Amino acid sequence: MSEPLLPDHAEIAAELRSLEAGLEPSELHGSLCGYLSGGGKHDRRTWFAQVMSDPLLSAPETDGPLDRLYLASTRQLESPDFEFELLLPPEDRPVSERGDGLLAWGRGFLGGFGLAAGAKPPLSEESEEALADLARIAASDLSYEDPEADEDALEEVSEFVRVAVMLLHSDCVLGPRHRRKLN
Repeated sequence: MSEPLLPDHAEIAAELRSLEAGLEPSELHGSLCGYLSGGGKHDRRTWFAQVMSDPLLSAPETDGPLDRLYLASTRQLESPDFEFELLLPPEDRPVSERGDGLLAWGRGFLGGFGLAAGAKPPLSEESEEALADLARIAASDLSYEDPEADEDALEEVSEFVRVAVMLLHSDCVLGPRHRRKLN
């Protein structure tokens, strides 16, 4: 069975506008992935309220864009094939918009991760470094001067973020799950 694809960025943006959520798709996806990677409760009905820190929010519509975002994200994070991907503005958008989307994704990830993992999660040294690097990336102030170099840098940083997320998910979710199976 192939991994489900993330919903389209524009589809998530339209859904968030209709809900008056005040959040960009990249930031929401980062928040969801941070929450899941930090060990947050896997619950298809309550994840949106958890990530948005609003217990009064309704569950996403079954098979709607947010529900599909959750399903694709959880399956990709759990995939042994490293098929996890970031929901960023599409390739046809300017590099500045995609770079800003990556920073928003990172800020969302850090918030969701902190929400689920708490202040002192049990991380390996590599994961601690990756988390610190993610925080530096999310706090960056980007300038765009050389379109070709900017494209290359965005691709490289996006790949670093993707791998860092998988490492953190492994430390906080997969590792403890594996240890429980051994005991």
